[in-house]
Amino acid sequence: MDLLAVVAAAFEIEMRTTERLTGFLAEHRLTPATAHALWAIDPAEPPPSMKVMTDRLHCNAPNLTFLANQLIDRGLVTRDTDPADRRSRVLALTTRGRDVRAELIRATLAITPYAMLDSDEIAQLKDLLGRVMDASAG
Repeated sequence: MDLLAVVAAAFEIEMRTTERLTGFLAEHRLTPATAHALWAIDPAEPPPSMKVMTDRLHCNAPNLTFLANQLIDRGLVTRDTDPADRRSRVLALTTRGRDVRAELIRATLAITPYAMLDSDEIAQLKDLLGRVMDASAG
């Protein structure tokens, strides 16, 4: 079945990418889950609330708290009161967190199996994955 092959390939690419990042993750005392959380905090946007982060990471509040505490302990993020809603907390990247996040993205882009695709293929894949993500968002 073609769909099974596509899903299996997606899992395999994710596993290969994670495996190739092992050294980087160890160097920065990150796990795949904490690296994903760090990636999900875009420095070009306002710091996300804990609720927004649970949505981005598809996890529950206790799991996010565990991940956030690990990132805080490593000096990569701070947990602050949301200035727009004093009852809410936000995760903000520290200067070191911005640097490590940028390194994480550079390292991932350098080793991902997708890097072997040309620009037209990447554009096609981006469009297809965008359609899948849009359809699954509801």
